[in-house]
Order: sequence, then C-alpha cells, then structure tokens
Amino acid sequence: MAAAAGGGWPAVCEKFRAARTLSAVESLKDPETEPYRSKYSARALLQEVKQLLSAAEEGGEAVLAVRRAVLEYELGVNHTDTEELSAGDEHLQRCTQLLEPHRLSPDCVSLYIQAQNNLGILWSQRDEIETAQTYLESAEALYNQYMKEDGNPPLDPSEHFMAEEEKLTDQERSKRFEKAYTHTLYYLAQVYQHLEMIEKAAQYCHTTLKRQLEYCGYYPVEWARNAATLSQYYLSKECFMEARHCLAAASVIFSQAGQVPSAEDYETEPDQQDLPERKAEIARCWIKYCLNLLQSARKLLEDNIGELDPDRQLELKAQRKKEEDEKEKGRKKAVLFGTSDICDSVLAMEEKVSSVYPLDFQEAREVFLVGQNYVQEAKEFFQVDGYVTDHIEIVQDHSALFKVLAFFEEDYERRCKMHKRRIDMLEPIYTDLNPQYYLLIRRQLQCELADTYYEMMDLKVAIGNRLEKLDSHTVKKINSLAQFAIKYYELFLDSLRNPDKVFPEKLEEDVLRPAMVAKFHIARLYGKLITSDSKKQLENMQTSLEYYTFLVDYCEKYPDAVPAIETELELSKEMVNLLPASMERLRAKVSSFV
Repeated sequence: MAAAAGGGWPAVCEKFRAARTLSAVESLKDPETEPYRSKYSARALLQEVKQLLSAAEEGGEAVLAVRRAVLEYELGVNHTDTEELSAGDEHLQRCTQLLEPHRLSPDCVSLYIQAQNNLGILWSQRDEIETAQTYLESAEALYNQYMKEDGNPPLDPSEHFMAEEEKLTDQERSKRFEKAYTHTLYYLAQVYQHLEMIEKAAQYCHTTLKRQLEYCGYYPVEWARNAATLSQYYLSKECFMEARHCLAAASVIFSQAGQVPSAEDYETEPDQQDLPERKAEIARCWIKYCLNLLQSARKLLEDNIGELDPDRQLELKAQRKKEEDEKEKGRKKAVLFGTSDICDSVLAMEEKVSSVYPLDFQEAREVFLVGQNYVQEAKEFFQVDGYVTDHIEIVQDHSALFKVLAFFEEDYERRCKMHKRRIDMLEPIYTDLNPQYYLLIRRQLQCELADTYYEMMDLKVAIGNRLEKLDSHTVKKINSLAQFAIKYYELFLDSLRNPDKVFPEKLEEDVLRPAMVAKFHIARLYGKLITSDSKKQLENMQTSLEYYTFLVDYCEKYPDAVPAIETELELSKEMVNLLPASMERLRAKVSSFV
C-alpha cells in the first residue's frame, strides 16, 4: 500500500486530525496580522492527505470516494473560512457529486447534509439568498427522508479517518447528526427572515431553540438572545403566552452564562464580556411584553371615546373564566422549551407575570410593576451617559407603562398623578438634549409632553365639571396645563420650519399627521382656556379659528392628506362653521355692556 511509505493509514489519519485541530483550535490564536495562518497550514495538510489517499488502495472504491468527499468538504469549509468563496464552492460541489449516488446511506448522509449546509452559508454570503434556500431545503428534505427510511445513527464525517477502535458510539453519532440538522434549521430560519417569510422564520427559529436545548448544543447568551428576539415576533401577533414562554426561557438560560461550560463543543462563548448588556437587552424585551399586554387589553376594553367600557369588561371577564384554562393547556404543548429541570425553572419564571389580558386596575398594576422592575434593570446598563438613545427609549417605555395604567384607573385625581409622573421623567431628558444632534428624539418628546399635558388638562376639566362651581385653583390649573400643552405643540411645529423660520407649504408624509394633530389640539386648547375677560376670550376664539381653518384649507389644497386626519378634519370643518357665529354673539354681548 502506497500510504504505508508515510507511516501507513494511521499516519494519514493523524495528518487529517492535525489539520482539523489547526482549523478549529489553533486558528483562534492566530495574530491579527495573519488571521488565516493556521487555516492555510491546515489546507496544506489536507492537500497532503488528498495526495496520499490518491495513492492508497485500502477499503475499495466506494470507501475511497467517501474519504475523498470528506477531504473536499474540509477544503470547501477551509476556503469559505478564508473568504475564497469560489474555491470553497468548487470543493463543496465536488463533495456532493462524489456522495450523490449514496447520499442516503449511513456512511454518507451526515456529510452530505453538512455539505449542503455549508453551500447554503456560502451562497448567503454572496447575497444569493434563494440559492442558499434551495441547498438548505434540500438538506432538510434529506434528513427527513433518511429518518423515515432508516433512522439509525449515521457515521460522522470524522470517522472516515479513524481506526476502528476509535469510532464513535451510536449515542455520539446521533448527537452529531442531530446537531447538523439543527444547524440546517437555524440557517433556514435566517434565510426565511431575509426573504421576509416572517411566520416561517419564527417557526424555524422556535424549532431550532427547542432542539438546541434537547441536544445540549447551545451557547447560553446566544440562545437567550435568540429566544428574547423570537418573543418580539409573538408579541407582534399578540400571542402573549408564547412570548412570555420565550422570555422566561431566555431569562433562565441566560442565568447559566459563565456558570457552566457551554455544551457547544465545550467552547467558550464569545459574548462573555457583554453579559451586562445582553441582560439589559432581555430586560428591554420584558418591558415590551408588559407594555404590549397592557396596550392590547386597553384596545379590547375601550369605548368610542377611549374610556373603559364597564359592560365590555364584565363580558370579557365572564368569557375568560370559561376559555382560558383549556386554551393555555392546548397551546403550551406546542411551544414548551427544554428538559424537565429547565421547564420547572421556566414555569416558575412565567408565574411572575400573567399572559392573559388584564381586565381591571389590580390586574393591570401587577403587569405594570413587573414592567417597571425591568425598566430599572435595563437602565442600570443603558445609562444616559454613553447610551443616550437607548436610555431615552427605555424612559419613553416607562412613560407608556404609566399612560396605559392610567386607563385602568377610575379616580381622575390619581390618573392625573400618573401623568404627572410621565412629565417628571420626560421633561428633564428633553431639556438636556442638543437639538442639533437629537432633532427627531426631541420631536417625539415634544409630542409626548404636549399630549400628556393635554390629557391632564382634559382630566382637570372633567374634575371641574363635577363641582358646583369652578374654584380659582382649578381654573388656574386648567389654564396652566393648557398653556404647557400649547407650548410643546408649538415647539414641535417650530421644529418643522426651515432656517428662515418659514413653515413648510407641504408637509412630509412622516410628519403630516403629528403636525395636523398638533394644530387641531392647539385649536381645541385655546377653546378650553378659561377667562372672565371677554376681550381675551375673543382673542382665544380667533386663534382657535385660525388653527381650525389651517386644517381645512390645507386639506382642500392637498386632498391626499385627508385619509391621515379624517376625524380631526370633520371636527375642524364643524368648528370653522360654528365659531364665527359664537364670536359674533360674544361681540354683541360685549357691545351691550359698553
């Protein structure tokens, strides 16, 4: 045998193992100046093994073809790793061609699937996503066909260069084969995401996460991050039980980071130094969960003027009692993550927050408090010094939590206090922001502050309406809140002006509705200002009329703006018709006293 000249078959196997060690282990230590040094050395060794194999006669033609395929596979991965995609593609294609006639045999199936996986990765790197999809779906179909027709643990590719006594156990073979298929599903999830097949991407992501736990093949931080990201998909579909399960599992698995070695080939997880940031990211996903659950509940419960509908509340409570238990039991089976130990920890985590719509203040408050705790946790890392945008988004979410909790509060005074909390957290941030660098964020805050003052003013008016007679303190409070709301709406509108302070003749689509709503609210606010001075009242009515007229005139000039502000436009038209007559009556009344 020609291979014997170099020490026989064991020496060939040793060279192959050395090449794999260079690629997998030594390459991690390569200097930045020579990032592929070990990969190139591994390639040279693989080429040597290829030459030796060509001269060898051991094992017959079929065995030789599979061994050549293994080398083509290793060379394909090597070239892909060193960013030589064309050469990588050639080697991987040769690998699949050699295996094609026997791809369903236990000797070949795992290698064939891994070659298809790597062709999928390679074509993804070329931004040829549909070609990548073809390779990966082919790998998926082959796995399913093999499991249906055979199902026995197939050989791992590395075993083709092992002595008989070194071969893997069936258990280890099965673990490696399942891991290769898990990678297929993982890459398919990303491909479907790129192709905007969002539902399919989520389904594959969920299956991947389940399999990674089942076969102990995951990095805790990466797994937790992917589960938390998947929760946001479920939130978008209002599947709160599934979203909560993903987040609870993310929190439980994340807690393993740094405490146990990763089961992913016993490597160290790359993200260890980023643990505080990753933890804060998961906390932010929990905030979104609590906020979305509360906001969805509000949509179910509100009447046509945005207040809580008591009849609807009673109806939903009765309905929930009948349905929820059975519904949860059925759906739980489909989404459950992990082994019994992990499941117990996940279920304990889930019990801290509901996944059903809160239908009254007490239930809403429980969800709110969980969200608020995660706000504090997220802010510990995302501090204003260094993470301005992230910090502000978290504060805005905190404000939104107070806003939706206020919906469930029946007492107007307490509701006002909740909105005051929003003002207290938003105003200092707004004041500190440089308009040159943070124009868009300042606009968001201007609108939110204006809306909050506007809401508080409405509440104070409602409180005043319950009194026999408005006292001076309530009048002063209503006017003060109205003036603050006007101030922030005007600041927002001023931010739309050009450098010459001229308001745009035609508004951009992204600011059309906010600008028109600001104009509409200012018109209404001037109508709400309370004064005993008739002259001042006429001035306020005139200003109010001007703002209403602006909306009507703008929509006549630009009819395509109408769909964005239909309700406000209808009310503005009414006020443009009614206000002049009201102003005339007031003028006549003033004249009669002169």
